[in-house]
Amino acid sequence: MKKFIVLYHVPASVMAERANMEVSEEQKAEGMKAWMDWKERSGDAIVDLGAPLMGGESLGNGGNWAPSNREVAGYSIVQASDKDQAKTFFKGHPHLHWAEGASLEIHEVAPM
Repeated sequence: MKKFIVLYHVPASVMAERANMEVSEEQKAEGMKAWMDWKERSGDAIVDLGAPLMGGESLGNGGNWAPSNREVAGYSIVQASDKDQAKTFFKGHPHLHWAEGASLEIHEVAPM
C-alpha cells in the first residue's frame, strides 16, 4: 500500500472568521459527525484522520520566518494501492462543503 498526505485548504478570511466564533460543544460535535462518518466509510484507508492546522509559517533561504500564505487548514493521511484509489475516498468529503473556496490536494509519500 502507498501512503498519501491530503492537505485541506480554505481561504484565510474563512479561517479568521471561524477563529473568532463562539462554538458550543454540541456544535463542535455536530461539525465532526460528517468527518466521523467519512472515517467510518473509508475504513482502514485512514492512517491518520489528521487535525486542523493553524498559524503556519514558512522559512525562506534567507533564514527569516514569515506567516505562510498557503491557506492550509488541516491534513489527513490515507493509504491506497495508487493515487486513483486514494482519490475515491474524497468524493463528497465534508471539508469541500465546509466553506466557500474550500479545496483539498493529495500528495503521494515517496519511498525513501
